[in-house]
Amino acid sequence: MVSRALERTGSDRHPPPLTSGVATSIGSLPHRDAHEAAAFVIATHADLPAAPQLPRRSPRERMVAQGAAGIDGVTVDATGVVRITHALCTEALVASTFDDGWGGTLAFLDVIAGRRKPVKLQLTGPVTLGLALLHAGADASVAFRVAGRAVAARAAALVDLAGSVAPGVPLVVFLDEPGLGAAGHPGFPLPAEHVVDLLAGSLAAVGPSVTTGVHCCANSGWQLALRASPDVVSLPATASVTDHAPVLASFLESGGWVAWGAVPTSGPVGDEPDPCWRRLVGLWCELMRAGCDAGLLRRQALVTPACGLAEHGVTQAARVLRLTTQIAERVQDQAIASRLSVGA
Repeated sequence: MVSRALERTGSDRHPPPLTSGVATSIGSLPHRDAHEAAAFVIATHADLPAAPQLPRRSPRERMVAQGAAGIDGVTVDATGVVRITHALCTEALVASTFDDGWGGTLAFLDVIAGRRKPVKLQLTGPVTLGLALLHAGADASVAFRVAGRAVAARAAALVDLAGSVAPGVPLVVFLDEPGLGAAGHPGFPLPAEHVVDLLAGSLAAVGPSVTTGVHCCANSGWQLALRASPDVVSLPATASVTDHAPVLASFLESGGWVAWGAVPTSGPVGDEPDPCWRRLVGLWCELMRAGCDAGLLRRQALVTPACGLAEHGVTQAARVLRLTTQIAERVQDQAIASRLSVGA
């Protein structure tokens, strides 16, 4: 298999419609009412709200259930459990409709018409979906091919739906890929180049006018996402990032952006942004010492929680997103200072 990913340079990567230091979220929230969740994300992250995914509203809105629905030979029951009902083939039909498993996204699209600022949509990535099909009983040679086709079809359909419901609104579409954390490890069912192919094919399906991203909440695996050439990579702001500073530096120099998961989502969440801010700045200092450009780290940065918030309470989720916004404001200040220092 020949990789479809392109080695982009700063001259052939289209500038995303993003503002330095903007806050956004991963997607999943604990809300049970789709319209309340849509209003919440728009009020909280006005510059780049993310369509809410609400597994407590419906188990079909869980990441894997949402991604697997519509694949011929696969059923998703009322509890969100994915089952393979008959042998999958690589040419399995994929229905790209949007049902109850997309309640949060559909409510969000209903209220964004007329916006001039971008919005973020997300869907299950092909590596994560392929692993789920594999665990449900599909053969590895089929599971990932079907997942790649399903995600590409769904991504294109999602962009078309957004364009029809909210024409002209700039779109940022992310693939959620927690499964990338296992990629590249011994025993993983796909070689690295096939993982990159899967990601690249799904990213290409959204079309050239859409800003693309890949979210990986693990400390490893996001390096493979860089090779698929998304516009944005979303990763946890942890010390392990410095182990891969050279590839991150090249990504930034080519025009890529990083969504820093600067607010932890595991364990207690404090009320003040200072600890999270110090960790992020400390990480940036280490990356600068390892060769990353100081200005690019700040100017091509978004801020997010480390992962989704579906397992939190509504009050705690609001606190996490408030901290995200407060850290983002500090990033914006540093990005402005960086531009002034270089005469931009």
